[in-house]
Amino acid sequence: MTTSSAGRPFTHRIAVADDLAALRTVMALAIAELQKGFLSDEQIAASNAVMGLDTQLVADGTYFVIEDGDAIAGCGGWSYRATLYGGDHSKDLRDPATLDPAVDAARIRAMYTHPAFARRGVGRLIMTLCEDAARAAGFRRAEMMATLSGEPLYRACGYTAIERIEAPGPNGVAVPLIRMGKALD
Repeated sequence: MTTSSAGRPFTHRIAVADDLAALRTVMALAIAELQKGFLSDEQIAASNAVMGLDTQLVADGTYFVIEDGDAIAGCGGWSYRATLYGGDHSKDLRDPATLDPAVDAARIRAMYTHPAFARRGVGRLIMTLCEDAARAAGFRRAEMMATLSGEPLYRACGYTAIERIEAPGPNGVAVPLIRMGKALD
């Protein structure tokens, strides 16, 4: 189901700089609440150092906001840059090099659903928007670094695991992630 609390369809738009504070709030809530049952409390806390907002996506115009009236129900984007995951604070993960759609996979990035809107189709809507935009830009494949809580959605959307990693977090706490991919044609 992809309907808002009022029974109308969710709306979407491209994120702008004025959204940054609200997006960070949604991300913090999603990390804190939606990772429960998948990660330990320590791993959830460490996730804040591994995940987060990459403002390059907003600057590139490839980051979507899903809304229910004035409330942000979720957010996520895609990228034509080499960075696979991580936020502005993840300097060692960032690579602004542009990808070649003929040989490289577009990146699905920073997907978050506000906990109040979980299991209502927000993630699938973001995924559809991202895949359609990447396809329109000439990409034939997409890849992402998935959280354990996101993996069921991504598998349902046709993504398969490429590799499992443990991203180093603070205090030696590793965060398990799964690199996943899908053909877009």
